[in-house]
Amino acid sequence: MDPALIATRLAGQARTSRAPGKLDRREFLKLTALAGGGLAVAWTAPSVLAADEATAATPKKPIDPSAFVKINPDNTVEIRVNRLDFGQGALTALPMLLAEELDVDWSQVNASLAPAGEAYKDPIYDIQMTGGSSGVPNSWVQYREIGAATRAMLVAAAAEQWQVPVSACTTGSGLVRSGAHKATYASLAAAAAKQPVPNKVVLKAPADYRIIGKGKRRIDAAAGATGKKNYGIDMRLPGMKVAVLVRAPTFGGQVQSFDASRAKAVKFVQDIFEVATDLGGSGVAIIADGYWPAKQARDLLQVTWKAGVGGLVSSDTLFASYREAAKNPKLTAVKGDVSAAASATKHLGGEYQFPYLAHAPMEPLNATFEVRTDGATVWAGTQFQTIDQGAIAQTLGIKPEQVSLITLPAGGGFGRRAVPTSDYLREGAIIAKAWRERQGGQAGPLKVMWSREDDIRGGYYRPAHLHSVDVALDAQGQVVAWDHVIIGQSILKGTPFESFEVKDGIDGTMTEGVAENCYALPMRLRITHPDVAVPVLWWRSVGNTHTAFVMETMVDEVARAAGMDPVAWRLARLDAKKHARRIAALKLAVDNSGYGKPLPAGHAWGLAVHESFGSVVAYVVDVSIDAGRPKVHQVTAGVHANQVVNPIAAEAQIQGGAVFGLAMTLPGFEITLKDGVVQQAQFTDYPPPRITDAPPVAVHFVPSNDPPTGLGEPGVPAIAPAIANALAALTGKRLRKLPLDLSSA
Repeated sequence: MDPALIATRLAGQARTSRAPGKLDRREFLKLTALAGGGLAVAWTAPSVLAADEATAATPKKPIDPSAFVKINPDNTVEIRVNRLDFGQGALTALPMLLAEELDVDWSQVNASLAPAGEAYKDPIYDIQMTGGSSGVPNSWVQYREIGAATRAMLVAAAAEQWQVPVSACTTGSGLVRSGAHKATYASLAAAAAKQPVPNKVVLKAPADYRIIGKGKRRIDAAAGATGKKNYGIDMRLPGMKVAVLVRAPTFGGQVQSFDASRAKAVKFVQDIFEVATDLGGSGVAIIADGYWPAKQARDLLQVTWKAGVGGLVSSDTLFASYREAAKNPKLTAVKGDVSAAASATKHLGGEYQFPYLAHAPMEPLNATFEVRTDGATVWAGTQFQTIDQGAIAQTLGIKPEQVSLITLPAGGGFGRRAVPTSDYLREGAIIAKAWRERQGGQAGPLKVMWSREDDIRGGYYRPAHLHSVDVALDAQGQVVAWDHVIIGQSILKGTPFESFEVKDGIDGTMTEGVAENCYALPMRLRITHPDVAVPVLWWRSVGNTHTAFVMETMVDEVARAAGMDPVAWRLARLDAKKHARRIAALKLAVDNSGYGKPLPAGHAWGLAVHESFGSVVAYVVDVSIDAGRPKVHQVTAGVHANQVVNPIAAEAQIQGGAVFGLAMTLPGFEITLKDGVVQQAQFTDYPPPRITDAPPVAVHFVPSNDPPTGLGEPGVPAIAPAIANALAALTGKRLRKLPLDLSSA
């Protein structure tokens, strides 16, 4: 599923009571004694009676269960994580849930990323994926139930062995005790495998948590800090070759001819040949003994190109066409009455413009392929294991079950590793298959690598958008009409999700953050999805990246026009019952920031609050202008994400999200096209925030025992409008285009 839509659905799920249900072994666990006395636990979601008789939504059952947890002979516990960890901390958070209910000490826990497999599919959405800030929320019940049920079966084994009632046994630190009896989980593992599955499991009450809610350093922190952590780009296999691909300068472009004579002269270059590429294009693959000779050869390769479908796209003409489209939008998402605008006393608003944005993770895209007669093994840091496994199989002409897809840690992704088209993995499979055929079926492993330039120019951007907003006020400064138009590409059009996720022609990823209309405004919302030959994709926090900016800068402008403090205006418009969490987060940020107190000369307060992926984040910022750039001196965050599983990682997610969102405001942070060619290629001309740009971010969480909501993306949307609101207070001018241009302020 689309990560954003998953999270949107998740946000609407209420806590529901569930009665305990009858289980059989096929519905729950399959325990097998492993060599050396280990215990493997395989999972399908049971009914559960929570300690407080309320849980999150019932997960779906995975189709083909496989091992999630193994108890080793030394009494340590190995936990498999069904997500990709690419910085968000899933490799720690999910094992925390399981370990809590299993009653082991955190020091006993190890974790690893699960390969592609039926059992590892998201228990709510039935594909294996990471996105939409759904990892912990969707597996909140699942992983705790695995731990609780495993513990129950270990206790049953001990009770049978000692001839005592189950009720006479207690657990802790990986031990079962009863009177004078004591046994490690490891010593009970084989006997536990023979126990019947309990009819119900009882999850701990929040008051009994020993691990959940307690800050834990990441399991992989030491490996990462010492350079021992292996990412996809670090993959090394005996006999492995490296491939780079020369792509057309325009999307869908094709090779007309190429001269490889100079490139083939580079030492260690093995082969050069033409291959099909994404979007109906073609390119030239270079195979070498390592990345450097492949890259050198690529620099010497001479290619004549036929322009592709994107050959006519230029940013200036694109936005000019969007401006025209805004005059007559095709679809209506919210049918509000804006007739009062005609007699309004004052009008506010205007045109907002947002560029294409590249994901640009620190680790460029890559994957390693070993294609054999009986199938293939692929190593990759993928967010979409189920989809990518199928795409690789289709490309190679084999069955999905013949593809062993090994999940490796990734150095960032922000959505780029969750592509419905599986573009980079399909291209890699095409190259690996062709290389093997050209080698008479004797080729070894092949690592396909993207350069930084490939990554930034390779497409699948956050779509460019134009908003046109007219807000009508009466004599008292009250909003009497809010007419809102959005023009931008659909992310979902042309993907497998279009048929059931695009409603009445409207892609909800474009309107999220506006259509909810949390301030109960008299709003009409209309949209148009132009067809543009630029590949687009969700980008961390998806549509909220632009909708939050428009909404939170506009309401700030409305508040000041009405002579009200922006905080007071928001609190007056938010329904206390419907938006209690939003109110709590906003108040928490304000109360901890010093908002309203005098600041040094040339500084101003700014604030914004936004809900996405089930969580609310409010930012209060202290901003000045330094050498024509916004300078953020301090950020205070108020966050409502319900139960926070790992406060250390949660704080880091908000801090990282704030800096990630800050990038949208900085000069140069945009992808532009001229005659179909992307004009940016490196961090020099697509500059992320530097250390000198990153402010201190103080994070405060609203206490809650409710099931957790998302945290990977909610830290992004509100920071840019908070900064823009501070700049408006400083300059008296409203900036409606990102990145922010202060040259006229």
